[in-house]
Amino acid sequence: MPGKMVLIFGAWNVLWTLLAASQAFKIETTPEFRTLAQIGDSVSLTCSTTGCEAPSFSWRTQIDSPLNGKVRSEGTKSTLTMDPVSFANEHSYLCTATCEPSGKLEREIQVEIYSFPKDPEIHFSGPLEAGKPTTVKCLVPDVYPFDRLEMDLLKGGHLLKNQDFLGDVDKKSLETKSLEVTFTPVIEDTGKALVCQARLYFDSVPKVRETMRELQVYISPKNTDISVNPSTTLQEGGSVTMTCSSEGEPAPHIFWNKKLDDGKLQLLSGNATLTLIAMRMEDSGIYACEGINLIGKDRKEVELIVQEKPFTVQISPGPRIVAQIGDSVVLTCGVTGCESPSFHWRTQIDSPLSGKLKSEGTKSTLTLSPVSFENEHSYLCTVTCGRRRLEKEIQVELYSFSRDPEIEMSGLLVNGNPVTVTCKVPNVYPFDRLEIELLKGDTILKNENFLEELDRKSLETKSLEMTFIPTTEDTGKVLVCQAKLQIDGLEFEPKQRKSTQTLFVNVAPNDTTILVSPSSILEEGSSVTMTCSSDGLPAPKILWSRQLNNGALQPLSENATLTLNSTKKEDSGIYVCDGINQAGTNRKAVELIIQERETHTTLHPALLMLYCASSLIIPAIGMIVYFARRANMRGSYSLVEAQKSKV
Repeated sequence: MPGKMVLIFGAWNVLWTLLAASQAFKIETTPEFRTLAQIGDSVSLTCSTTGCEAPSFSWRTQIDSPLNGKVRSEGTKSTLTMDPVSFANEHSYLCTATCEPSGKLEREIQVEIYSFPKDPEIHFSGPLEAGKPTTVKCLVPDVYPFDRLEMDLLKGGHLLKNQDFLGDVDKKSLETKSLEVTFTPVIEDTGKALVCQARLYFDSVPKVRETMRELQVYISPKNTDISVNPSTTLQEGGSVTMTCSSEGEPAPHIFWNKKLDDGKLQLLSGNATLTLIAMRMEDSGIYACEGINLIGKDRKEVELIVQEKPFTVQISPGPRIVAQIGDSVVLTCGVTGCESPSFHWRTQIDSPLSGKLKSEGTKSTLTLSPVSFENEHSYLCTVTCGRRRLEKEIQVELYSFSRDPEIEMSGLLVNGNPVTVTCKVPNVYPFDRLEIELLKGDTILKNENFLEELDRKSLETKSLEMTFIPTTEDTGKVLVCQAKLQIDGLEFEPKQRKSTQTLFVNVAPNDTTILVSPSSILEEGSSVTMTCSSDGLPAPKILWSRQLNNGALQPLSENATLTLNSTKKEDSGIYVCDGINQAGTNRKAVELIIQERETHTTLHPALLMLYCASSLIIPAIGMIVYFARRANMRGSYSLVEAQKSKV
């Protein structure tokens, strides 16, 4: 009996465990029952379980068609991803989860698709013209399912048309649906909003898209009118201004044309006002003005009559022109009073023209580019009109005066040193008419004119030179080189050219001095400060050096003050200070003597007397030697000259 009880109790535990496991095993889906997806988007269906450590999953459609997606299962979750969604994915999907020994569970998710990717499009049959019927079409492209589509067309908030679309519900395709409305616009419609609204319904909650266009109503051009000033009958050489106006919406654009002999129109202008100057007889004819906007045009015509005028010839720029070598010169011969003149150009001495001729209508040009010495002539323009012939002359004279003078110095300006200044005028012609002045401030230093052979044609550089001795008082004064080219009737700028240079006179370093503190004779361990100063302009730069045993100089410092701390005996020697600027150098030297420091001991009185005597004799000898050296440096021996020779 106890064995049976154990057996029954064990069976009860197994049954209870299976029952508990069966009750704990559950399945859930996301989304729970249904999802709505737009064609082309990505959709993920998720199936997950609880109460099972290692479930297995499978996916299928309700009608066992292909999944058209990717399945990924991991742990207690499985995901079916469809990317992109298409018609092939519009199914009920079943997720089956199996858990041993609990069995299997299954959940269903309905996938519905739609297409509503773009806002509606509004198309007009043409520009909106007041009083003329027009058709407007509203299109909804690539829509599905179209049996759930509803469209409205409104003008200024007023409904023009509403339309539903019925179709084969089993037909799966993207279609473009539209509605059309024909109405007659009035000018008051301008600025009103035309709205096309589309709604795609799902469970009574629509997805809405709409497009708005602001209306612009046009009026075709009308009442075109022309005013002519001074008259429609003119004389050759005269001018006329014609103004055209036209009504319409938007305001018409004005175009002027001339009617040719074959009836075609020659476009002249796109402005409301047309001005014709220097009228010729061939300018006579019919001129048409057209007012044009987007929807139409309106024309008005006027006839101009140009009467014959006496034949005259003008040559420009005048009877005489002065041109710079290298420039471009255009000689123009114009005719009035002749419909078809012929032109002929020549020089007074029948030399080659060396230029480019161009004759068109009543004008002929002779272009000399670049102008050179071979173009310095008198030119004649002969005009023939029928049996009449007239001739005009123009004289071409040349010059070269292209650059400002150049000021050059023979060297640096140093107080008291002579310097030569040169003033150059480059590439000048004719140089027999050149004058050069050199001034310092308002004072003329030198003036020169240049006389040459008048038949000599060449570009030359002319100059004048002046030597003077600058002083410090010249600093800040302005040196002026002024050139004048004297040509009668010359009309160009400048006739006069000049260059300036502000003077700065340098002063070479001088009066270089050295101050030694406390003394040039010191005991070891003492400090000494040596300060150097030097006069000059610009202020000299200070350079301290020490003279080595071989006479060479060892640079020490570029400061005015040189300080030696805790001097040693080997610091003794000659120290040199140089005052330096761009005008020169000035040198000063000082000798520094470093003596051993005195020591104190207890001596025998006899030795003490001997030491005292020697202490008086030795400094005396040292002083004699020192003053002898100083006398030698100041007298027959020059430290500066010695260093110059050694360096």
